[in-house]
Amino acid sequence: MPVVKALTGNESAAHGAALARPDLIAAYPITPQSSVVENLAQMLADGKLSCEMVEVESEHSAMSVIQGAALAGARTFTATSAQGLALMYEPYFRMSTLRLPMVMAVAGREMTSPETIWGGQQDTVSLREAGWIQFYVEDNQEILDTVIQGYKVAEHQGVLLPVNVCYDGFFLSHLTEGVEIPDQEQVDSFLPQYRPQHVILDPQRPMAVDPMTPGNLLMKYRRNHLEAMQTALRVIDEIDADFYRVFGRRYGGTIEEYRLEGADAVLVTIGSMTGAAREVVDLLRDQGKKVGLVKVRVLRPFPLKRIVRALRSAKAIGVVDRSVSFGWNSGALFQEVLAALGSQGMVMPAVSFIGGLGGADISNDHMLKALTTVLEVSANQAAEQETVWLD
Repeated sequence: MPVVKALTGNESAAHGAALARPDLIAAYPITPQSSVVENLAQMLADGKLSCEMVEVESEHSAMSVIQGAALAGARTFTATSAQGLALMYEPYFRMSTLRLPMVMAVAGREMTSPETIWGGQQDTVSLREAGWIQFYVEDNQEILDTVIQGYKVAEHQGVLLPVNVCYDGFFLSHLTEGVEIPDQEQVDSFLPQYRPQHVILDPQRPMAVDPMTPGNLLMKYRRNHLEAMQTALRVIDEIDADFYRVFGRRYGGTIEEYRLEGADAVLVTIGSMTGAAREVVDLLRDQGKKVGLVKVRVLRPFPLKRIVRALRSAKAIGVVDRSVSFGWNSGALFQEVLAALGSQGMVMPAVSFIGGLGGADISNDHMLKALTTVLEVSANQAAEQETVWLD
């Protein structure tokens, strides 16, 4: 039977990984991710987990070990953060372009410098063009559930791509919440054993892996990769619906829409900040204000069509980022949303809000400021707005 326990976000990620029955885990500790692997190691020592665990000397080695195991047909798991993610960039990029499905949890952290170990999303947002599927989750229950969903998405025959489950360092990784841990038999019925058909290292069936590739063939690989990413948009929505039928919980698939009926001002959020935004939307709705919320759950592939549908009736929007786009005076998600709307010829006033960098909080007061600003913009229909820093 399912049980409810008080778990940190890192413990939730570890339980989700264990329930997926990985064949091999390889990881290197880094704050604030370390306790994910510590918990898995304890499960293994206690006989509650049956798999191979490889203790490596760096994150680059961790992803390289995972890569070899995945080529041999194993279901694999690892976890990292920030500078560790940067160190594994070479095999990280290769993991997706070799079309090797797996799940990696990332306890999001700011990138140095200035020196910091605190929470942020700059590490993962900066790698959004590396070909991985990127989930961003709101709470600890969603961490556990998305790790399980992630394997089913990654291993889908129309997708075959690695998945990041990204959650805010410290705000979730070390926060304790009540989390329902599913029954193993339920998970087994939802997530069958991984049986790769597209690639496997077998001495009886020799094959070349990643030989020198001419440009015309590389073009084909990239096109197929992009098509798989677009297929993943549908698959993610379908698997979230399947998950609801088995476990009674759902997260909206690629995005979650909240109180959008008749909303003039809509806030777009990503990650754990969504809880504060949801409370402020309820507060303003009780005051008769026409506000709503869109939570972006999947940043890659970007859910263009669903974002456009969700925002089509808004008079103004605000996008709250926990990262920056160094090429623009705004947040990264803000630029993604503008690109989606612009591709469909939709033009509306939009405000970029940036907050929560380096472990700073994004509070209810910050969200109230953001939504109040967007309401004023929707009333005045001002075309251009300066970036607002929630500090």
